[in-house]
Amino acid sequence: MNEARPLVVDGEAAAALMEPLTDLVIAAGAAILAVNRSYMKVDGKSDGSPVTEADLAADRIIAEGLARLAPDIPSLSEERAREARLPFKDSFFLIDPLDGTKEFVAGRNEFTVNLALVTSGTPLLGIVSAPALGLIWRGIVGRGAERLTLGNGAPQIQPIHTRPCPPRGAPWTVAVSRSHGDPRTEAFIAGRPGAVRSELGSAVKFGRVAEGMVDIYPRLSPTCEWDVGAGHAVVTAAGGKITDSNGAALRFGAGREDFIIPEFIAWGDPAAVG
Repeated sequence: MNEARPLVVDGEAAAALMEPLTDLVIAAGAAILAVNRSYMKVDGKSDGSPVTEADLAADRIIAEGLARLAPDIPSLSEERAREARLPFKDSFFLIDPLDGTKEFVAGRNEFTVNLALVTSGTPLLGIVSAPALGLIWRGIVGRGAERLTLGNGAPQIQPIHTRPCPPRGAPWTVAVSRSHGDPRTEAFIAGRPGAVRSELGSAVKFGRVAEGMVDIYPRLSPTCEWDVGAGHAVVTAAGGKITDSNGAALRFGAGREDFIIPEFIAWGDPAAVG
């Protein structure tokens, strides 16, 4: 029996998938918004994080959609991580069907649906949808990024780009998590005197870096690959860069225990890395 050939998706193939994948993410967001947060059941995972019927509904829509659109490309979803067969050496989808569940449960609007296409360990395509805000940030590395504003009729599409770092002496605008502070990140921010904090939830922070509203998004504490992959692709496609605290690249799908990303910094201006 012949072994299955590796499936490596390039930028051209990713571009052909962008519109149907965007439609899929929009459908998942609609399923989330259809859930009544006042009456939904909230369960706890083994790590203490919450999971709701909205997470599961969005994940089901994405799983079924990917099975139709790209049945030969494997996927890693937060809600189905135990089924993953690692490592992924070629291309795979990386999904967080509801990033920011704490924000969602608390009644806030800054939660997202995250979908990335990773090739050879690096996110190539990313879609970050904030359904309650009516916004989508998406991009393909090497082909640019854009923001979609949803409403009645066709989405309004605007190309986006990160912005240069502030001139010497000017304050940085830093995206910080509303729910996940940590001492190392605080120390990093303190190293930029006068930094202006922009408190945001979920992967919205990556979107704000990508569109040039904030300069940098540091998280120097552990998080998971599905929290980072889509935003990584969007920021990179928009002209930014994602590294660890030493300036090294991140790798995805390599079989790291519990799918942990130990730390990352999303830089709007690659020249500022270091």
